[in-house]
Amino acid sequence: MQTEILYRPSFSMTRVQLQPDEEIRVEAGSMVSMSAGVTIETKMQGGFLKSLTRSVLGGESFFVNLYKAPAEGGEINLAPALPGDMFVLELSNDTMLVQSGAFVASALTVEINTSWGGAKGFFGSGNLILLKAGGSGPLVLASYGAIHEVSLAAGQKYTIDTGHIVAFSESMGFQVRRVGGMKSTLLSGEGLVVDLTGPGKLLMQTRSTAAFLAWLIPMLPSKSNNS
Repeated sequence: MQTEILYRPSFSMTRVQLQPDEEIRVEAGSMVSMSAGVTIETKMQGGFLKSLTRSVLGGESFFVNLYKAPAEGGEINLAPALPGDMFVLELSNDTMLVQSGAFVASALTVEINTSWGGAKGFFGSGNLILLKAGGSGPLVLASYGAIHEVSLAAGQKYTIDTGHIVAFSESMGFQVRRVGGMKSTLLSGEGLVVDLTGPGKLLMQTRSTAAFLAWLIPMLPSKSNNS
């Protein structure tokens, strides 16, 4: 499987070249186009309970699509719903924690899971749920805005707003907290942040969907204004 990201960083699309009879797992709604002969199978990944967990706790689709290339190989183009960048992580027996909604596709050798104990700290935050992606092979992610990569050394600390997280290494220690006191949380325009401790890799997005909606919704016409 070979990948190439086009049109970045604002309107990225990932082109995936599949080997003969090779398969790729794709989040529902992410396929843009594909070459002749590529087939699709829609299924519950891992059975009913695991699919339900991905949907309810992970914020992902209940069903996933498996695309398979014909005997001569094939091509599939992928893109997220929101404008922004895409990123391909080549996993090698390692694990990343991925923001719900950032997952686009992966090789079948990468397992996507929500049933892990460390997620409870993020479930409690109310606005960030993480998927656990582990194994070997390409993992295709998407962001709202551009993607910025930060590598942390052992013991190095870094703080990021929860709305800007795309993914980070499972090896990192993390703690979710309010930014400042209650007054700062309510009046500063910031909410919850995550304190990360290296070593590991962090992928962040330069824009926040929550911040955009907070700006957009007050500008939408209300029913009273239309009457």
